[in-house]
Amino acid sequence: MTTNTVKPVQPGTTKSWVRIPDGTKVKHRHEGHIGFIDGLTEIVSGPNRNPDGKTQYRMNIGAPDRQLVTEDDLSILIDDEELVIMLRQKAPYRRAVTQSLQSVLAADRFIKPA
Repeated sequence: MTTNTVKPVQPGTTKSWVRIPDGTKVKHRHEGHIGFIDGLTEIVSGPNRNPDGKTQYRMNIGAPDRQLVTEDDLSILIDDEELVIMLRQKAPYRRAVTQSLQSVLAADRFIKPA
């Protein structure tokens, strides 16, 4: 008689993570800051992290200010064509990024700037 020590993976419990690309314009959902994604920082302590379990985004809120935020704290800003607003990127790339992010984030996470 053997015992099974491997825990089965529950279907649907693992959420795939799509990284928000650098240069994407975002708004902090709770504090209202508007800025751009400026990379990832690996966090070794603290409870708030991205779905990958180890990082937070660096949000550029105006040189030289950066704020560490998690994906759950962010709304993605979109233009009149419903495409993600990004620094120095043309519409075809922004369309691909928009589709990618919409595949994992709820529709209410995409907002137009005021």
